[in-house]
Amino acid sequence: MNIAEFDYELPKELIAQHPSDKRDEARLLVLNRKYHSIEHKIFKDIIDYLEPGDCLVINNTKVLPARLLGEKTDTGINVEFLLLKRIENDMWEVMVKPGRRLKEGAEVIFGDGLLKGKILEVMPNGNRKVEFSYNGIFNEILDKIGLMPLPPYITESLKEKDRYQTVYAKYDGSAAAPTAGLHFTEELLEKIEEKGIQIAKVTLHVGIGTFRPVKVENIEEHEMHSEHFYIKQEDVDKINSAKRSGHKVIACGTTSCRVIETVADENGFVKETERDTSIFIYPGYKFKCLDALITNFHLPKSTLVMLVSALAGRDFIMEAYKIAVEEKYMFFSFGDAMLII
Repeated sequence: MNIAEFDYELPKELIAQHPSDKRDEARLLVLNRKYHSIEHKIFKDIIDYLEPGDCLVINNTKVLPARLLGEKTDTGINVEFLLLKRIENDMWEVMVKPGRRLKEGAEVIFGDGLLKGKILEVMPNGNRKVEFSYNGIFNEILDKIGLMPLPPYITESLKEKDRYQTVYAKYDGSAAAPTAGLHFTEELLEKIEEKGIQIAKVTLHVGIGTFRPVKVENIEEHEMHSEHFYIKQEDVDKINSAKRSGHKVIACGTTSCRVIETVADENGFVKETERDTSIFIYPGYKFKCLDALITNFHLPKSTLVMLVSALAGRDFIMEAYKIAVEEKYMFFSFGDAMLII
């Protein structure tokens, strides 16, 4: 399959620059695979498509305010760090700007000295291994001086940090939000549980690789990025209970989808697991556990457009995206949502 098959035209003004006023009042495009139909709804209408006994799977990772603006101690030049992954203790893998000025041994100061970073190594991929020093608790300092690592296509500043965080975010570790979950409110989740729908939680820490473009023409040659995840026994039991009783497993977001498809056996049952996944889902993939998917609209030629095409069919997805553009749905992280049933 050629990368060009997953391209589409998107006017720049349809790239959402800020979240909707109310989380659950974003628009919702509903794709029904059985009837090849498309409906236009509001996100909170999603409850009408969930039945008692179904299981909704959500990703409770929390986005770190991982963008740090500081200055090099010896020259005072402005530098930017993006925390990617904790290696151990206070040692992190970091993306830096400007790279040419930040060689091994360089020291950087952030937040008037609240945080200091020393570059230990230039890694083969161009990122830096950095050791941080500080007084107090690292995450509290990050909350004070760090900025949310918004995707490059969002150019406006974010007024409220928590709007790039799901209401159920719990475990620190992501460099980007699992954005399909941004539409849920605590009230909507309560109504879903009251209806008899189980909510299972997984944790997948979203890496910056999620924004990395596919650079090969033949998509099967693409090397997928790896992300760390875990799923606990109590949540495994909820998913397996829905499968066993013939009810639907609905993943909120491509990250939740990737977790359950990574751990599912041939019969669609999952097991308690913690490891990395680099699963690459594209047309031709046979889903084992997932029955339906809540997702946002994804970048042209991205692996996530390929994933939704694997579920709904490339032609149907491209038709839906064309309609979404015509109907002026908003796209990407702060944009509107899609439900594939």
